[in-house]
Amino acid sequence: HGQGFIEGNSWNYSMYVPHDPAGLIALMGGDGQFTARLDSLFTEYLPDRYFAQTEDVTREGLLGMYVHGNEPSHHVPYLYMWTSQPWKTQYWVREIMDRMYRPTVDGLCGNDDCGQMSAWYIFTAMGFYPVCPGTDQYVLGAPYLPYMKVRIGEGCYLEIKAPGVSSKNRYVHGVKLNGKPYTRAYITYADLKGGAVLEFDMRSTPDKRRCFSAEERPYSLSCEQ
Repeated sequence: HGQGFIEGNSWNYSMYVPHDPAGLIALMGGDGQFTARLDSLFTEYLPDRYFAQTEDVTREGLLGMYVHGNEPSHHVPYLYMWTSQPWKTQYWVREIMDRMYRPTVDGLCGNDDCGQMSAWYIFTAMGFYPVCPGTDQYVLGAPYLPYMKVRIGEGCYLEIKAPGVSSKNRYVHGVKLNGKPYTRAYITYADLKGGAVLEFDMRSTPDKRRCFSAEERPYSLSCEQ
């Protein structure tokens, strides 16, 4: 309040570079320091006095200092996909889905401005999210349901299969697209527009060997120059 931020704080807005996560990571000191900063964002306790006068920020919408109840932070859990610890995206999107969305009259932890709280839920339930609108990429996370079938055009369907997925089995050990192993950290509109089958191998422990090379990571502006 009175510090130039609305619906968030400096911690959250410092991460608001959806078009260039790789550049942000470099400016923050590299992979190790950036990942530690993300960890702190999700785990460090934020006393009530720091958001008491802040519009629309409530305790129900917080994970540490991460503000899911307002939209400027919604891409943040996916930023681990540009780091050496991508399994943390899988951990935190499940935590957010379990804690921040409930089947009650007050089940949303914030205002559904323009439908964004709901859109985040639907995308994340399918296992991916458009971190940088304007590109053709959807960054992979982890699906929420064992099976989804989405109509994406006349006679075209996207099927998402994640047998055994649960709050315990939240970690991705492999992905297949149309029956073939898929190694990138994102899928594209072209991959999906004609219909597709996306399969996730879900388990209870993270696969810390499943990391992504620079070429396999999603779009960053500074990497294109």
